[in-house]
Amino acid sequence: MKTSIFYSPNYLIITLILFTLSGNLIAQNEDDILKRTKSDTTDTQLNMDAVYNRPALTINKAPVSIGGYLEANSIYAVEDGLTEGLSFQARRLTLFLSASINKRIKFLTEVEFEEGGKEIAIEFAAMDISFDPLLNLRGGIILNPIGAFNQNHDGPKWEFVERPDVAVKLLPATFSNAGFGMYGKTNTGDWIIGYEAYLSNGFDNS
Repeated sequence: MKTSIFYSPNYLIITLILFTLSGNLIAQNEDDILKRTKSDTTDTQLNMDAVYNRPALTINKAPVSIGGYLEANSIYAVEDGLTEGLSFQARRLTLFLSASINKRIKFLTEVEFEEGGKEIAIEFAAMDISFDPLLNLRGGIILNPIGAFNQNHDGPKWEFVERPDVAVKLLPATFSNAGFGMYGKTNTGDWIIGYEAYLSNGFDNS
């Protein structure tokens, strides 16, 4: 029999921002240097909006934003009366970088380090070309729209480090692979209608 007790104070999500600033930039007003990337503040959002709706910072007027988060927890496990005591786990470290190439073309990549760096994966790396809110093209390594959690899995949005069982045992999370397709959305009165259609590689042995 194995019993595990997870302890995650306020889910211990830490937003990591990595910048190298020269001496003259440090001397300037911080508000003039670092600016938080504006996210979609509408009350109603779809899972497809989660890709670009992340905490990030930019430097001055640079078209590049960088951000990330760390998920960690402590655990006390007992199996057949034996225990190794209290230990800590660095579950995942995620870094992402986005850039607006021009008014209609943008790029975002997400790299995740899991279990203290034992597994490193590019979870998202795609270029979007926008023609209209109803017609956007996307190609690269995409997050497949399978289940409600797969695209909207970022740690800062949830209360716990542990992910839902249905998202990791019944459905794959996070599940991404190479592909391309299109997406879009519109609103009609109180209704928001969105769609995504991709051609991508299928499931692998995992």
